[in-house]
Amino acid sequence: MKEFILIFRHEDGHKVASPEQIQIWMKQTMDWVGGIAAQNKFVEGNGLPFDDSRVVWHNNVVTNGPFGDIKETIGGYIIVKANSVDEAVEFAKGSPVLQGDGNSVEVRQIAQRDSIH
Repeated sequence: MKEFILIFRHEDGHKVASPEQIQIWMKQTMDWVGGIAAQNKFVEGNGLPFDDSRVVWHNNVVTNGPFGDIKETIGGYIIVKANSVDEAVEFAKGSPVLQGDGNSVEVRQIAQRDSIH
């Protein structure tokens, strides 16, 4: 079984939802992750706060991030086990992140340690 990272992209991280809407999305997300975990295919995951971050560029140039040059923001990720990228995509299709206009879930296979060499 392979591991895949599902990266949650928000079209505009500057838009702030109401505390009530955030609570609804968190519940939906926990239920969605719980469904994956019930299949023994959840590995790990976490949210990524939008504040107090930096981007380090070539020649050690540091900018405030992640908003510097892009509007899109990475809001978090989960890692799942799946037999194929298509199975991982099916997990991604259930993400509550997709309720937001312009939001997306990027699905990428994680390289196995022994294949990196």
